[in-house]
This record gives sequence, structure tokens and C-alpha cells, in this order.
Amino acid sequence: MESATKLRQLMNAPGPILAPGIYDCISAKVVERAGFEAAFVSGAAVTASVLGYPDVGLQTMPEILAQVRNMARCVDIPLIVDIDTGYGNALNMMRAIREFEHAGAAGVFFEDQGFPKRCGHFEGKKLVTPQEMAVKVRAACDARRNKDFLIIARTDARAIEGLDGAIARANAYVEAGADAIFVEALLSEEEMRAAAKAIKAPLQANMSEGGGKTPVIHYDTLYDIGFKIISYSGLMQRSGIKAMQGALGVLRTEGSAESLYPEKLCSLVERSELLGLHRFYQLEERLYGPLLESEGSWRGQLEKNAGASGKDDRLPI
Repeated sequence: MESATKLRQLMNAPGPILAPGIYDCISAKVVERAGFEAAFVSGAAVTASVLGYPDVGLQTMPEILAQVRNMARCVDIPLIVDIDTGYGNALNMMRAIREFEHAGAAGVFFEDQGFPKRCGHFEGKKLVTPQEMAVKVRAACDARRNKDFLIIARTDARAIEGLDGAIARANAYVEAGADAIFVEALLSEEEMRAAAKAIKAPLQANMSEGGGKTPVIHYDTLYDIGFKIISYSGLMQRSGIKAMQGALGVLRTEGSAESLYPEKLCSLVERSELLGLHRFYQLEERLYGPLLESEGSWRGQLEKNAGASGKDDRLPI
């Protein structure tokens, strides 16, 4: 089943779609292994990981696209991709939709900011006109080959035009064909309830623990309010940064990181199993015949871990 169809089925099924933010193949595999049914490719997180830049619009489509292609190849869960402003005007948007759909994305969201675009929780944002954004929404819908491919329109108007302005823009984007709406940086639960009541489309909420403008609310409550997609764009990367800082602190003070294992440090076997090493062994044996077992082989532990995590018949390449 194509990933876009999987995502569309989730949109039509009861309950919220929980989409942790991912930025590379490891984070994608960890989210899938944890049992989440979808993931959100964070433009800010990919930009930080690949370029080492903050989310101020310096990322280009090829840089994001390359990461999406690799992540979509290595997991089966649908990926919703942050494509910023669509990398230009409506023509650029159409090309972006074709490219990301071909790369294996299940859907995208893009915003109504001008240039330079910024993280929705940063100051200094600028907006294009709602008419220009509506043209881009229509262009995105026209460009997709699979009608299940999800088009999410984001508005950053709350900070500039107020809640009423953001709602008016959101409904204009729904009229233009958007499948879902993301109103960025709502300031309270009351605003979230008002937006959910007034906007005539499924909604996305993004939870940003530790400094975001939108209050962090339990996903069940968000779903009851009216939000279907709940993303956690920075959770994986920002928790990873803290974990890496802690590990290096232990190394510095204790002279080794041995005390981190196994509570805070996975083994070489665990990482190899997550990456599917056992399936590469099986593929090599199919091509070349039985492999020689080396002393202290990991093979048995890999197969045991793989069995515990469920059957996986995908070709590993």
C-alpha cells in the first residue's frame, strides 16, 4: 500500500494521528519501532542536522528531499514533510509536490510566510497575501498524482493579524483545496478551541515542549478539541541533544562512558538490529551461500532481537 493511502486511511479512522518529529533514518526507525503510525519530518530538525543552521530559511529543497528519500526508504510508516514555503512561487510548489511524492512522502505542509521564512515561534515573520497562498494551495492539489497525498496548509498569521485573521486565512485555504490546516503558534487552549470551532477542515497541532508559544496539552484533549494530527517536531532531536550532552559529561568526569550502559546507552547489537543487520546477513546468504561464523558472533542475538520486534520481509537495500 502506498504511504499516502495509509495516511489517508489514518485521517479517516477514529483517534488522533501522533507524529513525532524525525530528521534522519535512525530517528525514523526509532519512531516506527516504538509503534507510532506516522512521523513528521521537521524542516527545522533536518536543517539543524544537515546544515547546522537555525530555522531561518537557508535550507533548500534538495537538502530536505534527500533526507526524505532515505527515511521513506527505510520505514513503512507514512511521513508528513515540512516543505517550508514550497521553495518559491506556485510553479516551484508544483515541482516540490511531484518531487516529494516521488520520494515516498505521504503528505506535506507549507506555510504562508514570505522571505526570509522563520520558525513559527521566532519573531520577525512576514506573510504573503492570502490570495497568493491560495494559488499555491491550488497548485499543490493540482500537482499531486495520488489524490490521497495529503496537502496541509499552515498559516502563521496569528502573530501578525491576530486570531480572527488566522482563521479567515485558514478557511480561504480550505476553499482552495487544502485537506487540513495548521494554525501556527496559537497562544492558549481557548484560542485552540476557537480555531477548531471556526475552521472547516481537520486540524494539525504541533507541541513544542520547552519554549514554544502554544501550550503543551495531552493528545487526547487535543483530539477532543478537534485536532486530528498532533506533531512533536523537536522532541526527538532536542531530547537527543540532551542525551549526548549528558553522555559526554559522564565521559569527561568518569573517564569512560561504561556506567551509561545499559540504561542510557544501547549496545552495538541493539543498534545493528535496529538497522536490520540480520536481514543483510540473510540476503548475503541467499546470494552467496552460508556465511562463516566468527568467534563471538552476534548472529544469534540479532535474530533473537529481530524476532522480538516482529517479522520484517522488506528487502533491506
